[in-house]
Amino acid sequence: MKTRILMLSAVMSCILAGNAVALTKAEYDTQKKQVSADYKVNRDKCGSLKANANDICVSEAKGAEKVAKSELESQYKPSAKHTRDVAMAKADAAYDTAKEKCDDLAGNAKDVCVKDAKAAHVKAKEQAKVVQASTDGSANKTANVKEARKEANAETREADYKAARERCDSLAGNAKDTCQADAKAKFGM
Repeated sequence: MKTRILMLSAVMSCILAGNAVALTKAEYDTQKKQVSADYKVNRDKCGSLKANANDICVSEAKGAEKVAKSELESQYKPSAKHTRDVAMAKADAAYDTAKEKCDDLAGNAKDVCVKDAKAAHVKAKEQAKVVQASTDGSANKTANVKEARKEANAETREADYKAARERCDSLAGNAKDTCQADAKAKFGM
């Protein structure tokens, strides 16, 4: 459910970012300086944290900076490519932070956490590609959207399969074999 909400918010952000009013050069430069200042403030807040909590905080600060820069670029030079870049930056930031959060775990639980994070990342990236194809103004728009959806479904299915297969690794014997067979059947692998 959480993944679906993240994907929906990423798609809506892409759509809304594409409709934003372009910035002037002066506004762009001012906001770019503000993004850098905000990053420094957010990063400094991480200094009091220890171990992995610090790593998570730094990852969140870096992610917020990357997303803000992408959104700023999209506002300055609106295009389907920049809208896609915003969605990709959000996906990358969420993925990097999720991987850092997985570091608190160990063994198979950590492996599953990383695979789940990767699956969510793949889904978000592929959805961004579909959104870009749907906003493309080319003559082959319908064919491009259809192909992008096909590729997105295949990539998403494969990532979900890998995460499911990783969950099976915590099992042994017949239970593991059954789990792997069920994952193959569910995801068509």
